[in-house]
Amino acid sequence: MNAPLPDVPEVRVVGLPQLTQGFDLVERLDLPMHLKVHGPLEAMTGERLAQLAENISLTGRGGAGFPFHRKLRAVAKSAIRRGVRPVVVVNGSEGEPPCRKDTVMLNRAPHLILDGALLAAEALGARTLIIAVTRNSTEVSIRAALAERGLSDRRGQALRAKVVRTPERMVSGEASSVIRAIGGGPAKPPGRRERAAESGVGGLPTLLSNAETFAQLAVGARIGARRYTHTGLEDEPGTVMLTLSGAVARPMVIEAPTGVPLRYILQMAGAPPMPQGVLTGGYHGDWMDAVSAHEAVISKKSFKSLGGALGAGAILPIGPETCPLGEALRVANWLAAESAGQCGPCKLGLPAAAGGLSDVINGGGQASLEALRAVIQAVKARGACQHPDGSARFFNSTLAAFTDDLAAHVLNGGCGRETTGVLPLPGEGYQDLVESIPSGGKLAIDWTLCEGHGLCADILPELFRMSPDGFPTPAKADVPMHLQGAAQRAVRRCPQLALRLEQAPSAQPRVEKAPSRAALPPGGGGSRRKALGPGRG
Repeated sequence: MNAPLPDVPEVRVVGLPQLTQGFDLVERLDLPMHLKVHGPLEAMTGERLAQLAENISLTGRGGAGFPFHRKLRAVAKSAIRRGVRPVVVVNGSEGEPPCRKDTVMLNRAPHLILDGALLAAEALGARTLIIAVTRNSTEVSIRAALAERGLSDRRGQALRAKVVRTPERMVSGEASSVIRAIGGGPAKPPGRRERAAESGVGGLPTLLSNAETFAQLAVGARIGARRYTHTGLEDEPGTVMLTLSGAVARPMVIEAPTGVPLRYILQMAGAPPMPQGVLTGGYHGDWMDAVSAHEAVISKKSFKSLGGALGAGAILPIGPETCPLGEALRVANWLAAESAGQCGPCKLGLPAAAGGLSDVINGGGQASLEALRAVIQAVKARGACQHPDGSARFFNSTLAAFTDDLAAHVLNGGCGRETTGVLPLPGEGYQDLVESIPSGGKLAIDWTLCEGHGLCADILPELFRMSPDGFPTPAKADVPMHLQGAAQRAVRRCPQLALRLEQAPSAQPRVEKAPSRAALPPGGGGSRRKALGPGRG
């Protein structure tokens, strides 16, 4: 299995570098080298900076893609209306295993990010700058960069700057999680939707954007909109930072102009010539098939038209030797373990979806597939943050992209390939998280007792079908956690006590079995009704 990605993988560039300029000279651009490579930067008024961002079509590079000029103007408007000074936050939190482009920038070009952040702070009249980071290496680099500029969190300074460390988790990088962590709370979404431009850090209007976004702003301010837009596509100008991993010879971060063919980027990293699929946008993203990946160019519009998602720039091909559903199950277990644990769709729904996908892979048949689709639908648009929605998107894309493999598992019990583990996941501690996801047990029928009443199929149609001979046929796979309550009701209500729920040894929930005939008190139906208790309906 692949090891986790290094903090700073190999960096390559297509065409002329912009963000990665100077990377061929030194490992890290300190302030003197940064100024030598990029030159000085002049301050701008708020409206001029917003106009620049609009002219270069700058959007957030953290995945959401919100226009930066609209965010900048919203913060300025809110601050003026309330008569307060806003806060500027650089979101350098990168807790998703296949993403490294922000980590690379924070480690190797921290001053370019600070240029953009300080430019925005000066334009807005902000007196507080906060940089949120995830890893040791990024914290060390950005603290050194602040010291090189003489910036600190000491009182009395015109601009107070500080670094905040967030956990390396999927949900920690969401804007609301970062703001909550800055305020001293847990790095989890608060469960309510608030616009940072209105009320962010300390209740103040807050300009929060991704680290690469601020670096792009600094480049645009130096070279001007006209020169900036000469690179890349007309409607999506400039370059994009991409992280290539998965089935590649060399994991790497690549700076490429928009419009470059995706197939060329994959070739640079040593991906298979005809991948089974390419996961785009990371673990909240979408799969492209080999034909679409061959036709796509690097742009949000192109990826979307072909079923993909550029997102935060993570691109992960897989080769023909691995089971794509098995690869997806590894990610699904990780997504379930990454739950903030604050709402049912995330805390219960994602483990149920991961269990459902496991059922499908292990021969659960059509019933398990229908049960999986039902739980995915139940998760969507009901969470306290974007994690359940993004995870549901990954599940749906997996089922849509690998229909042949899905049919092989549903109809024939498998595709005949092992899961080689090419999609990167965290190392130490990951398996413990995955093993903590509960299993719902397995239903079994004692055919010497069953008389074909069919009540189990009425209660649990997701896992039972009535066969032509009038008897129920149960799914072979484990019961998904979201159906365990219904499974227990079916056990209790079986008129012939023929159904039982067998629990796996490692599972956490209590085993519930129907009593055997030997355990029943003597007598007729009245005694049996008493033995079944109040669960009988």
